[in-house]
Amino acid sequence: MKVLVVGSGGREHALCWKLKQSRHLTHLFCAPGNAGIAAVATCVPIKAGDIPGLMDFVKDMRVDLTIVGPEDPLANGIVDAFQKELLPVFGPTRAAAQLEASKSFAKSIMRRKGVPTSEARRFVDADAAIKALGDSKPPWVVKADGLATGKGVTVTRTREEAEKAIRAALVDRAFGEAGSLVLLEEYMEGEELSVFALTDGSRVLTMEAAQDHKRVFDDDQGPNTGGMGAYSPVPAETPELIRTIEEKVLKPVIEGMAEQGTPYRGLLYAGIMLTKDGPKVVEFNCRFGDPETQVVIPRMKDDLLLLIMESIGTGLKRPALGFSPRAAVSVVAASGGYPGHYEAGKPITGLADAEADGALVFHAGTKAGDSGLVTAGGRVLNVTALGDTISQAVDNAYRAMGMIDFSGIHYRRDIARRALQRS
Repeated sequence: MKVLVVGSGGREHALCWKLKQSRHLTHLFCAPGNAGIAAVATCVPIKAGDIPGLMDFVKDMRVDLTIVGPEDPLANGIVDAFQKELLPVFGPTRAAAQLEASKSFAKSIMRRKGVPTSEARRFVDADAAIKALGDSKPPWVVKADGLATGKGVTVTRTREEAEKAIRAALVDRAFGEAGSLVLLEEYMEGEELSVFALTDGSRVLTMEAAQDHKRVFDDDQGPNTGGMGAYSPVPAETPELIRTIEEKVLKPVIEGMAEQGTPYRGLLYAGIMLTKDGPKVVEFNCRFGDPETQVVIPRMKDDLLLLIMESIGTGLKRPALGFSPRAAVSVVAASGGYPGHYEAGKPITGLADAEADGALVFHAGTKAGDSGLVTAGGRVLNVTALGDTISQAVDNAYRAMGMIDFSGIHYRRDIARRALQRS
């Protein structure tokens, strides 16, 4: 099979790395890809948002399957466009992708199906939202309704911080159209899990959980980012917990989407908070998470390409997925200044040493410069390592990270600390 992966980040590199292992694959393309992906796939210079360009490429090259990585093309209807031309594609339609593209849409589905989540109120007027702060006690959670690259959620512990977050979205338009509606949500206390599930529109196959680290600095300080690292498995995860999430969250949502005529097929990502009252949904994503994919996929034993073909074709029939008992830890190497302003074009050294040490280095924001590899994004690399225990995987990941360097390199030094403390 000829396969095209759409996207250019660490998630797409991890997916390409896994797909390359399938005996069913004959040729792998990635659009637009990056310098690391070029080692396992043929990169083509078509942007992820160029839906007509991607369709023309698929037709010209007779690609058998397209797998969409990022959320924006899904929210903009890439699956609808491909399906209209009878081109096999993995991902939800535009209507189904509203589970991520609109937090208020997701809340309405959860409310209708009785899925446990936090209480929330919607606002389009800043003054009305600020006035509503008086109806509850801090901390307040302020969320942009639409897609904001993982940066549209602000947990505020003072009224001043809450007002600032509301005005940033509704007045200053910090998130553009994505912040034209905001949600004031009840704050949930607990440990957070990321749970992926493949679905064919009726059945779900749940993967082992991961835990992401959103804040830019150690000890969960600083602004939210797209993710600074992840690990899997999560000590709090048990077979009973996963069954509860399947029965109370994943299956009801898939059922609810089908009932309203917007069946959901593809990968559903549930962000789950483990509260004292049980697991509750923080948010849904309509694609593989980043950087969680970089620790979940290396542990997966099954043929990912075959699973994807089953989900969009004959249906998911196997009883469960297989995962290695080994642990995986991924640390993000970011550009100095990220998630704010940063400079690109910085030469990168030490990758060969890190890979020779056993690390999987998934490229997120790199490109080939005149004299070698250089930085080309805020999140530059995902240094992933496995180990027989979380502690061993942490040691392996940070040893490999210590071999890599570029001007301004920044990374958290406490990835998986919660798991280490628990163990």
